Amino acid sequence: MRGTAVDHSIQAVWTCASRVKPAKHRGFLFGVKTPVMLLLALLAGCASSPSVKQPLPNAGRYQIAQDRAPTRMLDPSEIEEVEPTAVTRTMAGNRSPYEVLGKRYTVMSTEEGYFERGVASWYGEKFHGHKTSNGETFDMYKVSAAHKSLPIPSFLRVTNLDNNRSIIVRVNDRGPFHGDRIIDLSYAAAVKLGYADRGTARVELEAIVVNTDKPSERRQQPQLARVGSGKIADQYLQVGAYSQRESAQEVAQQLRSLTRQPVRIEEVISSQGQRLHRVRIGPLNDLAEVDSLKARVASANLGTPYTVSE
Repeated sequence: MRGTAVDHSIQAVWTCASRVKPAKHRGFLFGVKTPVMLLLALLAGCASSPSVKQPLPNAGRYQIAQDRAPTRMLDPSEIEEVEPTAVTRTMAGNRSPYEVLGKRYTVMSTEEGYFERGVASWYGEKFHGHKTSNGETFDMYKVSAAHKSLPIPSFLRVTNLDNNRSIIVRVNDRGPFHGDRIIDLSYAAAVKLGYADRGTARVELEAIVVNTDKPSERRQQPQLARVGSGKIADQYLQVGAYSQRESAQEVAQQLRSLTRQPVRIEEVISSQGQRLHRVRIGPLNDLAEVDSLKARVASANLGTPYTVSE
């Protein structure tokens, strides 16, 4: 709570009083009256002294009142992509139910099968460097997201329905709690999706669930960017990302028996510092072939691949 002028005056009096050493005199009357007289004298003496301003305990969590974009330009090609991985969850960020602004929210038990369309916003410099709901530090220059009810952490494919760009994000925070928005993306994610200059965009959200050393499973695929009749911009089918290279090699060998398209294994370091081996088919630029490969991979029980671009 904020302090008052009276509070500060009394504090100043006692501060001055604490500096006065008690006189060594005998006598009952002197002993009783001395503290009272001292206080009256100190009131007069300290009134002219400037009081020290005390810090307010609830001065506010954020130094910036209104959120904004960073001053330096962000090159979309320099923004690191998020690699879906198997997750281990704790209670951090997953307390349920919880209440914000008088409204109660419940965290989902699983993100599997989650699919939703709505409005996305972004958050940036105001929250940069502050803790997210699970205790991580928010970095507006990296791809992340805030969601009201998905378990933390979880992975989503977010597609901008206005320009068909899509990225994968990792949910590590709670929000947004204003308006009809269904997700808050970091500023970097908004730049990648091409709506950072507008503030909001219509998006489609699809959960990505990754099992340990198994291909990622998804509910359905987003529409691919078409460049002509039956043609698409160069895309890759990512079948999975594995912590063990032997698992990736085994899957890659099976994929090579299904297609003549290049199958490659790429070693990457995830945003959490985990070494992964992702298996991809491509590049592909024919929509019919993409659909055919998806069906063949699924029939071979190798999971449900999703499209990515480079």
